[in-house]
Amino acid sequence: MLLARIAEEATRHGEDTQRSLIFLGDYIDRGPCSRGVVERLLRDPLSGFTTTRLLGNHEEALLDFVDGRSDGLDWLSYGGLETLLSYGVPLKRYPDTPQRAAELRSALAAAVPQAHLAFYRDCTLHCTVGDYVFVHAGVRPGVSLEKQHPADLLWIRDEFLRARAALPGKVVVHGHTICDLPQDLGHRINVDTGAFVSGRLTCLVLRGTQRQFMSTLDV
Repeated sequence: MLLARIAEEATRHGEDTQRSLIFLGDYIDRGPCSRGVVERLLRDPLSGFTTTRLLGNHEEALLDFVDGRSDGLDWLSYGGLETLLSYGVPLKRYPDTPQRAAELRSALAAAVPQAHLAFYRDCTLHCTVGDYVFVHAGVRPGVSLEKQHPADLLWIRDEFLRARAALPGKVVVHGHTICDLPQDLGHRINVDTGAFVSGRLTCLVLRGTQRQFMSTLDV
């Protein structure tokens, strides 16, 4: 378990004066244990660490469905079905009519604990620590962090990935776009190694000017 490896690593650095965990979102969908992941994150994942939880596009999709801003069809196509099952909500038929969408929405809202809904709603969009900006997907190049649109922070890909320095003076740490191995390109760092298909869950360890990747598949 990656959290256990982080805790073990921390024991070797008693000189650390501040310890923080920053989760980049996408806690649900695709894997079989969405509910269990949220339960784990509702508690302080590691003693002695402050914790920041960012919103991912998958959490936004669930909230859009629960709050009636979508019919759920897109969400179900990229992982929502697995989340329904994790909360014990069987999908008897796709919500391809307003009535069926309303029925499924009501069933999900009744099954998801209020603490979980509050968790999703309380997730933040970005976090800055020194020269590092942490977001789920990336940022719109040429736009200051304060003026970024939430949709870009949660969904952007090509424009951000192609930019040489999307946020000048900052290193953007992100996920959302799967890569075989974590990427440190200097101006941006991608830690999304597609754990739901690869089994590789990756984190970035920052200590002073040092950067280190840690993964569940490391030996």
